[in-house]
Amino acid sequence: MAYITTPSEVAAEGAVRELYDADREQYGYVPNFTKVFSLRPEVYQAWAGLNGAIKSGMALRTYELATLAAARRRRSSYCCLAHGKVLRDKFFAPGALAQIADDHHTADLDPVDVAVMDFADRVAEAPTQVTADDIDALRDVGLSDRDIFDVVLATAARCFFSTVLDAVGAEADTQFRTSLEPELQAVLTVGRPIAATG
Repeated sequence: MAYITTPSEVAAEGAVRELYDADREQYGYVPNFTKVFSLRPEVYQAWAGLNGAIKSGMALRTYELATLAAARRRRSSYCCLAHGKVLRDKFFAPGALAQIADDHHTADLDPVDVAVMDFADRVAEAPTQVTADDIDALRDVGLSDRDIFDVVLATAARCFFSTVLDAVGAEADTQFRTSLEPELQAVLTVGRPIAATG
């Protein structure tokens, strides 16, 4: 599951038990990312607050597309699978999402979506190489400066979360093997494999 030892679900107590119980209630199981962050529950709570604040200021579709682009650039299978599932559940048919995940330029996306994903990819790869022209390109497709800042925030937050999980060897939950179509598993698994067992 990860290279570090995390509290077991059976032995968890106090804040860790509360964390496990809350995420089991939300997801139906305790995700591997929760187990990793159980070593610092206060950091997990701070992350949840920050990410929730970022997400609340954006259209969900835009947030998820930016997040997918950032996770793909960071080669985070866990985050690609998790946010790919949200996009599949709420916005796209499996085939359309597979095309977006493979190459969003050849998918049937509108220019705003393409621009957002391009920008999130650029920010995740090399933020010091972002130029005024990159910002102007987003303005040209109708994004306000606040919209642009929201994409930056979503991307930066994803880089943090993906880095933490991959740096400790956390694998995406085995549940993705049954909750996503094989074609989506294949295109969204861009780094570490999906866990073989729960």
